[in-house]
Amino acid sequence: MRASDRAEEILEQLWILTKEQNKDPVTVEDLSIDRADPELNELAELRYIKLLGDRIELTSRGLKEAEAAIRRHRLAERLVMDVFDLKRSLMEEKACQFEHLLRKEVEESICTLLGHPKVCPHKRPIPPGRCCMKALKHPKSIVSSLAEMEGGEKVAVAYLVTRDNRKLQKLMSMGILPGVKIDIIQTFPSYVFRIGHSVVAVDREMAEDVFVRRESTQN
Repeated sequence: MRASDRAEEILEQLWILTKEQNKDPVTVEDLSIDRADPELNELAELRYIKLLGDRIELTSRGLKEAEAAIRRHRLAERLVMDVFDLKRSLMEEKACQFEHLLRKEVEESICTLLGHPKVCPHKRPIPPGRCCMKALKHPKSIVSSLAEMEGGEKVAVAYLVTRDNRKLQKLMSMGILPGVKIDIIQTFPSYVFRIGHSVVAVDREMAEDVFVRRESTQN
């Protein structure tokens, strides 16, 4: 028996709080839900959590299931951004819908299609799956950071990821915006590429914040 969609979302919250935010203990208040929430009882019956008053603890079984749910969610985010080319404002909504459809076989196929990504569009880690462990030669991802590109490739900017507003403004002032097509001229010692009639150069740190979609590669 698998957990309901709402119960899986609670598992994800618990995983983020315990594994990424190192919160201990986690309470129902942290989850903004009521102690009588039926999904909590559902998770307890599945032996995914232990309820100790208002405290909630993930069991070893629940931890494994929560990590799998996080993996599906973040792969779904990459899928809707990288493949379906949806706007960031729609990403979370659609990712939530897709994650519940990604079962084991489909999940591994999607992960392989995306080139076994290590982070989601928010730069949060994607827990690796069996396909990631077994892959000896990773296929090229549809969307990767500019820092991973090679000279001669033609790409289109997919999205920008940075918390530094000054860096974001600088990238935008250069004309590096989602949807813009660029021709990569060289990648060392700096990343030089052509946007329209302009030639732009950035360092590796800035290149890592620009995610692009491959269009073609010149051999």
